[in-house]
Amino acid sequence: MTLHVVPERKLIPTVLMRGGTSRGPFILERDLPADPASRDRVLIEMMGSPHPLQVNGIGGGDPLTSKVAIISPSTRPGIDVEYLFAQVGVTQAVVDTNPNCGNMLSAVGPFAIEAGLVQPGDAETTVRIFNRNTGKSIHAVVQTPGGAVTYDGSAEIDGVAGSAAPIKLTFLDATGSKTSGLFPTGERRETIDGIEVSLVDYAMPMMLVRAADVGLAGNETPDDLDARRDLFGRLEIMRREAGRRMGLGDVSNAVVPKIGILSEPRRADGTITSRYLVPHRTHKAHAVTGALCVAVAARTPGTIAFDLAAPGDGSGAVLVEHPSGKIGIDLETAEDGTVRRASLIRTARRIFEGNVILSGSAAETADAV
Repeated sequence: MTLHVVPERKLIPTVLMRGGTSRGPFILERDLPADPASRDRVLIEMMGSPHPLQVNGIGGGDPLTSKVAIISPSTRPGIDVEYLFAQVGVTQAVVDTNPNCGNMLSAVGPFAIEAGLVQPGDAETTVRIFNRNTGKSIHAVVQTPGGAVTYDGSAEIDGVAGSAAPIKLTFLDATGSKTSGLFPTGERRETIDGIEVSLVDYAMPMMLVRAADVGLAGNETPDDLDARRDLFGRLEIMRREAGRRMGLGDVSNAVVPKIGILSEPRRADGTITSRYLVPHRTHKAHAVTGALCVAVAARTPGTIAFDLAAPGDGSGAVLVEHPSGKIGIDLETAEDGTVRRASLIRTARRIFEGNVILSGSAAETADAV
């Protein structure tokens, strides 16, 4: 009689959540390997990369659904929890923890409360979040009637069907998220490959380009843009030079800086139209961090965005139009024009909770640390 020994399976406790227009697993840091390289191998296994459908994991076959939020309690003064965002490649076995993701950030507050990391209030709860990717702080106001998180409400965001409870995100100091400042080169506009660009870093380092300067109207669909591989090839050459100028080094294998293709607003109440490249595909809606960067540029004289934007009314409100609709942003500025804080409304949903089962090799990686 042959005795077959079945090795113990490695389970990673996971909550799948939608945050804004993105989706991905939320995991407590204590449940992942401490070594970054081992952690990344586990995340790649979990998501099912590299594969265009991520059929062997829980990824959704798209950059917007191949994201991971890693959460931990914080010992920093004035901070409740820490959030590390990981962008997992879909067709590449890579993990990028350089950028923040403002959409996934929307679900950090609810997750932290329900994980027992933050004590809820009776009506609403402010969760003070430190983003490790950028070293910046964000406050998230979560609806907690009766001391429990609710996901039901009347707030609607473009790119997501239905309505949900509003989550107010306030970025306290997002200037220079990955570089030396708002304009890391010291210029508000400059030329790369014969095209005028603005290199801006507020919440997300971006290379902003006029749509007309690259032969576009600016309101093309994501599918139309993604079919223009010649355009992406030229923009990628420019993006790599932008990254060098912004002090980010060789960005050929990094997803920052992102690219914003800008044009005038189409809506009567719109401020500016943006197509956000992630950077090798077009976002179906718009990244929150990218919208913040575009909004700040639209209200800063001398930038390409400022020239294209509709004039402001002094309220600080900016409406960024994107392929799925719009994102409204409220900017609070000082007398010298410096942005003190930026706020916007997002929503989130807790989709399922359970364990991701790792294969033998990934389980050994997780157990080795």
